[in-house]
Amino acid sequence: MFDDTYKTISAPAEGLYKEKGSKFIAYIYPVKSEVEIKEIIASLKKEHHAARHHCYAYRLMPDKSVYRINDDGEPNGTAGKPIYGQIQSNDLTNVLIVVVRYFGGTLLGVSGLIKAYKSAALDAINNSEIIEKTINENIEITCPYEQLNEVMRIIKQNKLTIIKQQSDSNLKVIVEIRKSKVEIVIGLFKNLEKVITRLV
Repeated sequence: MFDDTYKTISAPAEGLYKEKGSKFIAYIYPVKSEVEIKEIIASLKKEHHAARHHCYAYRLMPDKSVYRINDDGEPNGTAGKPIYGQIQSNDLTNVLIVVVRYFGGTLLGVSGLIKAYKSAALDAINNSEIIEKTINENIEITCPYEQLNEVMRIIKQNKLTIIKQQSDSNLKVIVEIRKSKVEIVIGLFKNLEKVITRLV
């Protein structure tokens, strides 16, 4: 079981590494899906159409279960892997790093390439703000109006975020709650006689 927090970045940032005329421009983005990643890579390829390589690595999901590396024509293991290594060593997820290489005419060799991609990726990470996020669940609470005050008191005391609220014969509220507190809070609502809770 993983912790209910994970580290990502707050906003896109850039990094740069130069070696023997070659320029390695690194871009780091906070991302949530592979669709988003494809769009970012496509727009960078358009912006840097004269560049020789657009190598990248990403990791998704709070449990870090989805990842991919791409050398984009560089020798196997010299680009995507060192970029991904920086994501791993900084314990980040929901991030994409793309390193755009402009070839300077001099071959750098395998170790030179690994160093260049690693350094550019690290520079981008160092220029970004790393933040910690909590993994949250949503709970739907249904209650009759006479219990509204008690329900709202629990929501307020536990600093729950109300996402949606609707009224018909009963009141329905959807709240966001930190994963580690879900069972405790559901327990508090269960003490109220006519309140129904479910994960949504």
